[in-house]
Amino acid sequence: MSNQITEEPLTRVMDSVSGEGILFEVLEYIPTIKVPGARKLKQVKVTMKNREIRMESGALHFMKGDVTIEIPKATAGGIFSGFVTNEKIVKPLYKGSGEIYLEPSYSDYILINIDNTQLIADKGLFCCCESTLHVGAVSQKNLMTGLAGGEGFFQTLIKGTGICVLCSPVPVREIMQVQLDNETLKVDGTFALLRLGDVEFTIEKSTRTLLGSAASGEGLLQVFRGTGQVWLAPTLGR
Repeated sequence: MSNQITEEPLTRVMDSVSGEGILFEVLEYIPTIKVPGARKLKQVKVTMKNREIRMESGALHFMKGDVTIEIPKATAGGIFSGFVTNEKIVKPLYKGSGEIYLEPSYSDYILINIDNTQLIADKGLFCCCESTLHVGAVSQKNLMTGLAGGEGFFQTLIKGTGICVLCSPVPVREIMQVQLDNETLKVDGTFALLRLGDVEFTIEKSTRTLLGSAASGEGLLQVFRGTGQVWLAPTLGR
């Protein structure tokens, strides 16, 4: 009778989204010693066949297969976009067939399939996406929104059709997706992570007057109007 040693898997798949010839996965490393409440190391894996992805510069951990890297020329628009959104100016293009692993981290990740629309996210959240998506910057509509909105004057704009990966400051299960159908959403705080579709963002007083806003205890509110989705992280900062 022989003794067989069964090795436990190093990782498990926490989330995945696939498209034509491409698969994005969020892997979670299984700790040898389990500590209750401890954050687990995670890693984004991209498997592709004759496809292209765009990544944040320096995000590559390792890759295998027939994959080449192209460094696009920095344009004036790209330099401006990277400067105002806290993201790298040049986003390398990975082309071919194989497996690509991003640097592991203790962050959580959001996988989104964007279908011929636009996504506006907090600056610094972008990780990687299919090359069919355009990544740039969008400015706030007015001075008050930029000064008091908590998001700064610029946010990251991603538009087109394809799969995108964003970092998340909270576990994905804690994110609330609010659907708007030509409606208005008012938020007291800065825990809105992103918006999808035709949704405008402004900062407004909670009542018609500053005195009334002060008396209500709410002050200024983040206001979202239109049709689409707003993703909220109510536990952010708790």
